[in-house]
Amino acid sequence: MSNRQRGYGLTAELQLKTAGKFDLAVANECFQWMASCLPNERSQLQTVTSMQDVADVLKNGVILCKLVNVIKPNSVRKINTNKQTFKEMENISNFLTACESFGCRRTDLFQTVDLYEAGNIPQVINGIQSLGRKAQSIPSFRGPYFGPSESTANKREFTEQQLRAGQGFIGLQAGSNKGASQAGQNFGKTRQILD
Repeated sequence: MSNRQRGYGLTAELQLKTAGKFDLAVANECFQWMASCLPNERSQLQTVTSMQDVADVLKNGVILCKLVNVIKPNSVRKINTNKQTFKEMENISNFLTACESFGCRRTDLFQTVDLYEAGNIPQVINGIQSLGRKAQSIPSFRGPYFGPSESTANKREFTEQQLRAGQGFIGLQAGSNKGASQAGQNFGKTRQILD
């Protein structure tokens, strides 16, 4: 991102809005969770102080791929350690594909360029949080969890008799006006039409 020109006008406003969404405390919680899942990478996953710190550590995608492999082994078969741009972006893409296979919603994740070009780091943190929530529902993962567990469906089945019995009631939220009407109510000054 250091080789990008500084934005002006709308671009600058969008960059400020994105920077405003970055929560340093949440980013540090993400890094602590990743460090507890990856003890061998603990030295790289130290406390972050800015969005650029997040981008610098995660940009090559190696740590992200190792993380999904800890959650579910062999999710990413080959982790590229090459320093070539397309190989690093492939690592990030493999991470995102693994997250989707776990059941993470695409809207909760980020795009490859969001991380690689450090354009939307708050969304990157959001994607890692989504993975942390989804990891709780993966039976093979016994490591630490991150964030609250996702809600589960509570489907209810009613018999025809129960459905018919409910049709005769007026719900309490519907209320009753006890025969009153709005006739004669007047708010504000009336409009007069004069000839």
